Amino acid sequence: MKKNISFKIKNKLYNKVYYFFESHSTGLYNYKQISKKLDLKNAEERSSIIMILDELKQKKIILEEKKGKYKLKQLSKYHKGIFNYNKNGSSYIISQEFDEEINVSQNKINKALNGDEVQFYLLKRRKEKKLSGEISQIIKRNKKKYVGIIQINKNFAFVIPDDKKIKVDIYIPLKKINKAKEGQKVIAQIEDWPAKAECPVGKVIKILGEPGEHHAEIHSILSEYNLPYKFSKEVLDFTKKIDFSISKQEIRKRRDIRNTLTFTIDPTDAKDFDDALSFKKLDNGNYQIGIHIADVSHYVKKGTILDKEAYERATSVYLVDRVVPMLPEILSNKVCSLRPNEEKLTFSAIFEINKKNEILKQWFGRTIIESNERLSYEEAQYVIEKEINKIPKEISITNKEKEINSEVKEAIIILNSLSKGLREKRTISGAISFDKIEIKFLLDKENKPVKVLFKKSKEANKLIEEFMLLANKKVAEFIEEKKTFIYRIHDKPDSQKLKSLKKISKQFGYKLDIENINKTSFSLNNLLKKVNGKKEQNLIDTLIIRSMSKAEYSTKNIGHYGLAFQKYSHFTSPIRRYPDIIAHRLLQEYIEKKPSKEEKDYEEKCKHSSFMENIATKAERESVKYMQIKYMQDYKDKCFDGVISGVTEWGIYVEIIENKCEGMVRIRDIKGDYFIFEPEQYAIVGEKTKRKYCLGDIVKIKIKKADLIKRQLDFILN
Repeated sequence: MKKNISFKIKNKLYNKVYYFFESHSTGLYNYKQISKKLDLKNAEERSSIIMILDELKQKKIILEEKKGKYKLKQLSKYHKGIFNYNKNGSSYIISQEFDEEINVSQNKINKALNGDEVQFYLLKRRKEKKLSGEISQIIKRNKKKYVGIIQINKNFAFVIPDDKKIKVDIYIPLKKINKAKEGQKVIAQIEDWPAKAECPVGKVIKILGEPGEHHAEIHSILSEYNLPYKFSKEVLDFTKKIDFSISKQEIRKRRDIRNTLTFTIDPTDAKDFDDALSFKKLDNGNYQIGIHIADVSHYVKKGTILDKEAYERATSVYLVDRVVPMLPEILSNKVCSLRPNEEKLTFSAIFEINKKNEILKQWFGRTIIESNERLSYEEAQYVIEKEINKIPKEISITNKEKEINSEVKEAIIILNSLSKGLREKRTISGAISFDKIEIKFLLDKENKPVKVLFKKSKEANKLIEEFMLLANKKVAEFIEEKKTFIYRIHDKPDSQKLKSLKKISKQFGYKLDIENINKTSFSLNNLLKKVNGKKEQNLIDTLIIRSMSKAEYSTKNIGHYGLAFQKYSHFTSPIRRYPDIIAHRLLQEYIEKKPSKEEKDYEEKCKHSSFMENIATKAERESVKYMQIKYMQDYKDKCFDGVISGVTEWGIYVEIIENKCEGMVRIRDIKGDYFIFEPEQYAIVGEKTKRKYCLGDIVKIKIKKADLIKRQLDFILN
């Protein structure tokens, strides 16, 4: 499709052409005949017909019987797709065979549950109506285990799933309640769904505890997303048998960096240090900078039970009170963690860089290092700001005054200066400089949140980030085009979402150029700068992030829009990301001049890794949301200032300015008028008073209800 044809126009034309062939299933037509039949007078539309015909041919929907003449291929009436429920109760199917969603009415669902892979057929399309279908078969259930609250009656029980997108309860025979008590939170497994039954039949396989209890709610989140909370005995037993010693023979295979100044900079509470920096001044005035990454692939051998477990998990998951690691603790926190004064096996990217930030030489390969110093971000930041090597006890991770090596101090200051130059180059190239505030919670011994903390990137964080980005970029660039590799890709932003962002930004008095996609990133950066420190910052930051395509893994490189890199990979965190282990393995094979791997196998690994990353992100957000509600339970009588962060037909979302907790004020709870949702204005408007609540407005709110069980935070206007 031509790049200047909008997605909306393409969609409309695509569907017109598709249904033209469906209604003229025996004829043979060229693009001029189709244009005439469809009454296309717009030159842009007519010229795009050729592109659409080629796309339909590639998808094997039509056949080119003669040059430039096409007919409908006789397809099976059945199609495949993924069934989805909207929160508002409507349902639809997403299928790769169609460019739009297929609506499914409640009586055509045929026992499908949210996320199931289904077989369906299309119903006769009414003029100008959306596609609709009927599900004929469940190909594969998305899940068989669901978290919910059990209700026990005299002769039977039901589990009501927590997931609002599951619209049926699970029937549990009394003999299969597994000693669960009325009202407890449990995990139920679906065993059957009889033909004439309205709901599935299952059994209770685990009791999580009382709704609202911390243990029950956190394990509920893990179970909801099918995330494991412990390793099997087989995996742990296998891990114990791994030889963790470093032999002289192994050292001889590697570049020895042990005598080069090396250190780590990580969060104060970090236990897995998977990256270190080395620094050396060269006689020619340049700097040799090494980015050293834990050599996880040395211990996690391909095809072993440990490797299979790491692949299935694909990523570590960071909930508010715990980490669900990709690798067992002995590896993630000990053997592979680049702890100070311990020899460690690493995979490294080493660069010679001059004072102009020009990379003169590069080297990739396996190394052995010994870190001289472990620093927290706060300690490194203090060194950057004060340019001294004495760190006061209130900042020191040892809780007492700490003196670091003066060479480390000098290295940090120089590296910080170089990182600024690297960052400036990226920005000039069009990289988008996100600086969104992250929320953390200070928890007491009972895991109760006592304080909301804001994590903001400072120079020390950005120093590490820039050198990790450099390694990831240069590793990807090192790989020959014809060789299979795993890339981190990021497509251009969604045009419709950018239009919405432009409208919203205008309401705050900001301009956004989205006409030229090559200039959009610079305009977005300008917007991010202007909103910095303003009340609307978090809202605009969030909307910009939502307008972006999702970054994912693929063997097909399309570049990384957000970073403005033509090639980019993930190489620097193999302790917590499986794609990085793959990158290490492939890089080593290509260094050894081995042939390229089969792309198909690795593309499947990319899809799985992207899927699991998405699951982990959802679980992490859910745990933050849960903790926000728990935190707000203690502030029911307090009045807060908030910014309207979302507007819907059923209410307004408000984000509290001082702690970033978000809740909803429902329309029915706004007194004095009947309010109507005006989507074009991003507002609700009073029918009589014309009083308006717009996106970005400051309002005063109080807590109406902080419901841990439903994970809902309801506000009322004050």
